[in-house]
Amino acid sequence: MTRVLVVDDEPQLRRALGLNLTARGYDVVEVANGNDVVNAVVEQRPSVVLLDLGLPGISGLQVIELLRRWSSIPIIVLTARDEEASKVQALDAGADDYVSKPFGMGELMARLRATLRRAVLDGPDRVVEETAAFRLDLSARRAFVGEDRTEQRLTPIEWDIVDHLVRHRGRLVTHRQLLEAVWGAGYDAPPNLLRVHIAHVRRKLEPEPSQPTYFLTESGMGFRYQDPSRDDGS
Repeated sequence: MTRVLVVDDEPQLRRALGLNLTARGYDVVEVANGNDVVNAVVEQRPSVVLLDLGLPGISGLQVIELLRRWSSIPIIVLTARDEEASKVQALDAGADDYVSKPFGMGELMARLRATLRRAVLDGPDRVVEETAAFRLDLSARRAFVGEDRTEQRLTPIEWDIVDHLVRHRGRLVTHRQLLEAVWGAGYDAPPNLLRVHIAHVRRKLEPEPSQPTYFLTESGMGFRYQDPSRDDGS
């Protein structure tokens, strides 16, 4: 059974989420503050975290930063509808998606299902991309960077972006194509959503993130993956 960790300081919202998720076949663990999240993730081993940003004590943003130091567990943040800056900060810190309050259970469940699908490993065909800067095992979703091939953790969203771009090596992938490949058709994304996640990918994989050579931006159009060491330029 898929286990969901619900982190919110409002008892009514926790109860409502718990009842609705349980009715849909999920196992639910509830936490009321940020201080207990790390222990709950370690002890309860949830598949995904629903995290309110406005927590007392340790904030939701700090919780994301703590989890991302050692875990790639999917995180969906719950934010107020007008908190655009908070959404961007949460994505910058490593959150995978967000839902704005007030939200309907239909929307939340759709986001939850999509996030869980992204966290599932690819099929049995093993695909490995080897460059001078990194080695990517797309099937196992493991990344190894630098000359010593130190393992680097990527979030499920980052893996989806990397996977799609690498499998379309040398081809321009438009913003809309990448959004639909990662989040699904009709996803209402903030304008800088892809920019934020691409920046994370570059910081983790590119030798010089400020001057990327693998994950390129085609201004006003989209993104392109290339390996500059290949003779064919693709």
